[in-house]
Amino acid sequence: MSTRAEEDEALGASPTRIASSEIRHEVKRAAVWIAMVGLAILTVYISQSLLVIFGALVFAAMIDGGARLLGRVLPIGRMWRVAIVLLASVAFLYWLVMFAGSQISREAAQFPAIIEAQATQFAAWLDSQGFQIDISNVQGLIGQAMSGFGTVTRALGGILGGLTTVVLILIIGIYVAMEPRLYERGVAWMMPAHKRSDFHILVSRMAFTMRRLMFGRLVGMVFEGILTYIMLAAYGVPMAALLSILTGLLAFIPNIGAFVSGILMVLVGFSGGVDMGLYTIFVYFVVQTFDGYVVIPLIARKTVDLAPALVLAMQLIMGILFGILGLFLADPLLAMIKVALERRSEKNAAADGLARDHQTESEAIPRDA
Repeated sequence: MSTRAEEDEALGASPTRIASSEIRHEVKRAAVWIAMVGLAILTVYISQSLLVIFGALVFAAMIDGGARLLGRVLPIGRMWRVAIVLLASVAFLYWLVMFAGSQISREAAQFPAIIEAQATQFAAWLDSQGFQIDISNVQGLIGQAMSGFGTVTRALGGILGGLTTVVLILIIGIYVAMEPRLYERGVAWMMPAHKRSDFHILVSRMAFTMRRLMFGRLVGMVFEGILTYIMLAAYGVPMAALLSILTGLLAFIPNIGAFVSGILMVLVGFSGGVDMGLYTIFVYFVVQTFDGYVVIPLIARKTVDLAPALVLAMQLIMGILFGILGLFLADPLLAMIKVALERRSEKNAAADGLARDHQTESEAIPRDA
């Protein structure tokens, strides 16, 4: 019997052909690793675009969730329900700008000066307690920090690519929310036939989790904003409307958002005296404690329970890589990764169970003597 090398030589095989099966196997493995590295590099280059698309999917999940809730009381077509949700959102923004905008704009104009004055007083108090602090340097840092709000805004505009990209996120989200099945079938069509069923299951679970997560996040934002406004306005704390809106918006970012809003609230509170400052500290702890021990656990049981340390680590990574947009989308992205890993674990457990059942059946079959 002739060897494979002799057969190749007899057939006039190409000199570039690798005769050894072991070497061919290693070359295939190297090709797979090269492809993975290339895919990772491509992902880095288009990461901003992918993040914008994911942001559009998050926005679509919020619209879809509102349309589904509306469908429980209004038996009308999906397009009409989506339109009602969008019109209600636009109406709320119009009210916020037209009726509350003038008051909030006045408060926002005074906000940097109050924060700078209170931070300077705090630095002076630390200096009186023996800490070596240069007030002039602190004032310079405060000025840079306050001017940093404009830098943050410009950075956000750079991440999103300007107003055009924001509009693109909204448009993509609206299109996906109107016909989500259309895009799901389109992606599934590009996959192997035996993978499509599992893909539909995974997408269905991700969409369900995203809707619940966004609904819970909106409930928490509304709760914190309203409760903060009621408690601050009842005591006469200045800028109650602005602080409540900031608290509600920052509640979208777990952990970090509550910390930032608390600092701003306390600094404004101490501008009205020690008693008012202590009261704002009390308000902060009441709102965050009730939200953390009542609202969030109730929402987590209905959505996805994420470990706080894991969420914070994801926020730090996404914030460093993608700035403010990554910080906002870190929590939803982590939830989607968790759903995908749970589905993978479920498939592996089912495969292991099937293999054990097959092995048990094989051992039960008597062998011929």
